[in-house]
Amino acid sequence: MSGKSTNQKQPSVLALGVGSFAYSVTQTLKDHGATVATYLTRDYAHFPPSLAGPTFLRETHPSPVPLIKERGIELVIPQSIDWAQAPWADELVNSGVGLLCATGEAMRIERERDFARKLCADYGIPFPASHVAQNRLEAEQILARHPAPYVIKNPLCSPTSPVHTVLCETVAETHSWLQQVDYAEGVFLQEFAGRAEAGHIVLVSGGEIYSLVTNQEYKRAHNGNLGIVAGAPLGGLVEVDQEDKYGLARELIHPLLPWLRAVNFHGPLQVTAVKRRGQWCVIEYNIRIGVTSGAMILRLLTNPLETLLATTQNEKLSPRFGVPPSGGSDGKPPEGGTPNRFGASITLAGYGYPFTQIKGPPVPLEVVAPFNQTNADVWWSEVTRTDAGKLMAAGHRLGDFIGYGADLPGALAKAYENIRCVRSPGSYYRTDIGQSLWPPGKE
Repeated sequence: MSGKSTNQKQPSVLALGVGSFAYSVTQTLKDHGATVATYLTRDYAHFPPSLAGPTFLRETHPSPVPLIKERGIELVIPQSIDWAQAPWADELVNSGVGLLCATGEAMRIERERDFARKLCADYGIPFPASHVAQNRLEAEQILARHPAPYVIKNPLCSPTSPVHTVLCETVAETHSWLQQVDYAEGVFLQEFAGRAEAGHIVLVSGGEIYSLVTNQEYKRAHNGNLGIVAGAPLGGLVEVDQEDKYGLARELIHPLLPWLRAVNFHGPLQVTAVKRRGQWCVIEYNIRIGVTSGAMILRLLTNPLETLLATTQNEKLSPRFGVPPSGGSDGKPPEGGTPNRFGASITLAGYGYPFTQIKGPPVPLEVVAPFNQTNADVWWSEVTRTDAGKLMAAGHRLGDFIGYGADLPGALAKAYENIRCVRSPGSYYRTDIGQSLWPPGKE
């Protein structure tokens, strides 16, 4: 799926990231007229972003700021919020480059889980009962006083957090996991609110909120939503939803508008929520465009580059959707066609995933049939290519296979058609994406 830009100017974009995230973001914006590059922020999945444009290693470029100045970068898109802990973070913010991420006080809504809880309390937004404990003794005392199943999280959100989300659905599970987790930064205990989870992604700019999509992530490792919560989702859905028809933005984001304006928030904002007893309640907020959803949002927008640049400048926005089935970017469907409104993403998991401590052997990744490139994308992730041009699996998440359509079944069919074209020893994918957890509010 590709687009042709009619814009003569070529803004320069730098992604901070690796794998399918950086590859999808840079290639999509390149298709809309940008010159692109990637600053590689992690030690794996370096090959795919190089398919879209130049890549730069931390080892040879300790800071991306000189690159930003040398290349005339106008837009920087981070994969996660860990950039804010880098020694060059202040220099990046002060450089004046357009940064697609909230900064300063505004970052706390994702970074500090208890801050998000207090913010919801201040603005009357439902949030599950939650507690912070500094050590195991405190955590067990909380469980004794308030017996309930809890989702165990790190108090500070980061890819390198000592505790990654542990979802417990019974008191016994919670008690057992409290014996195992790393208390280096304490723990955040959030009462388990059920499985009817969904999300909504907006852009905040110029003091206003612009709804983009309602989304779903399939976080469990296996069919039937079985297995552990994986480090990143095994699949995802987005529905263009500028009208907020499920009410997630209206109930959980719009009440925050006074705070968003007070802290000069501009950038993406996602709420993840659970519907409990007929009411949405917040699970967490994120201030990124999303590793799973971002690739689909940018493809479905007819003006992604314009929209992201305007967001970083805190200007009024006019995000436009309606990419026609042909995959063009003029916003006009072919005669008799219906614009794409849905995206479906299926992840090909590699050897050992979701147990990332298991390191698999180097194995081939074979494309056994041609991909259907109409209304579809294939974004490689932890994959390398040999000198002979053969693809090799190089980690736990091999690629994201995305389909688009006017309806959800059409989008899913495209994604599954292409993922079946690939094979790699020890790999797997969920075959039931879209069969649960959708529409929003459904378990």
